[in-house]
Amino acid sequence: MNNKILFITDNFPPEVNAPATRTYEHCQEWIKKGVEVTVITCAPNFPHGKVYDRYKNRLYQKENMDGIEVIRVWSYITSNSGFAKRVFDYVSFAFMAFWVGLFQKYDVIVATSPQFFTTWTAWALSKIQRKPWIFELRDLWPESIKTVGAMEQGKIIDILEKIELGLYRDADKVVPVTDAFKTNLINRGIDAYKIEVVTNGSNMEMFSPRDKDISLLKELELEDKFIVGYIGTHGMAHSLDFIVRSIANIKDENIHFLFIGDGAMKSMIVDLVKELKLNNITFLAPVSKEEVPKYLSIVDVSLAPLKKEDNFKTVIPSKIFEASAMQKPTLLGVEGQAQEIIEKYDAGICFEPENEEDFIKKLTELRDKKRYKKLEKGCEMLAQDFDRKRLAEKMLNVILQVIRDW
Repeated sequence: MNNKILFITDNFPPEVNAPATRTYEHCQEWIKKGVEVTVITCAPNFPHGKVYDRYKNRLYQKENMDGIEVIRVWSYITSNSGFAKRVFDYVSFAFMAFWVGLFQKYDVIVATSPQFFTTWTAWALSKIQRKPWIFELRDLWPESIKTVGAMEQGKIIDILEKIELGLYRDADKVVPVTDAFKTNLINRGIDAYKIEVVTNGSNMEMFSPRDKDISLLKELELEDKFIVGYIGTHGMAHSLDFIVRSIANIKDENIHFLFIGDGAMKSMIVDLVKELKLNNITFLAPVSKEEVPKYLSIVDVSLAPLKKEDNFKTVIPSKIFEASAMQKPTLLGVEGQAQEIIEKYDAGICFEPENEEDFIKKLTELRDKKRYKKLEKGCEMLAQDFDRKRLAEKMLNVILQVIRDW
């Protein structure tokens, strides 16, 4: 009899953010190993809070997505702005996922953050159905909401942090995406034996070295430009306002910035570019996951910045793996473990977050052709060591061991 996994996630394709991509690609690999997977999610709406075409925010709808049974439930959908509304969005999904989960057959439940309340659903289902559950830890929530200034330390945060620790202790396994998250948990009293790190990685089939898409370069009128690309969420954590202000002081007219994506801060950043009268930045709407390699092909450097906050020292942006798989060096504005990886493999250059002088200096270094060639080699090595298939198999082994031990 095949093992059955119930996976609870707020994000899933056709959404293209990191949690959606990781979950889908892992599930694909697990199915190849003979495992049955049911995903409970909501109507796709990230990042605008608007339901995608061909979908409706129904009470219950089911589809088969490449062998994965996907159940979409109703939730209160709102844009990624306004803390109270977002919390109601998260709680409504968790509530509906719980009721639907009661009628599913499975051997183990996996719930993924950063949508913290999905793990509440997994915990409740595990108690009622007497099944093991796994906490996939993608973000240290509620700590991260303090970092971006959405909420200050107080009684509510204190309560949420106690619940957070309780969930870690109750889960049969915690699977963080960084070693730094594991260290954080151990320092807060969580037993090391129940923590197994499975990092993000590269889809080596989708992302691989290729020639620049000449037609796309012509369409965007960026031929002969040195392109620095940012592909992803334009959120509160990404410090893109700092990047735009720094771009205003770049003297090299051949350097052009390409921002692809959307998020809570995009309109503000676009307005800032207009205010500064910059003509070396191009903004594009989000593209599908299948189109990302085409756009990555035309960039020379992948940009990955975050705010200068201690909490982000534990974060590893998933875009560094995709860029490395295409041998595109990363200009990284993140301290901590992400910096250690980039420097270990020599797969990019790191600048101090929110330090304009250092940002421009490190960008200039990337223009050196000999240095750039070395970085391309480092990207190749990094991508091979973080192959998504191998990491998906590692996580499946963790899941199957939890089932066996139950």
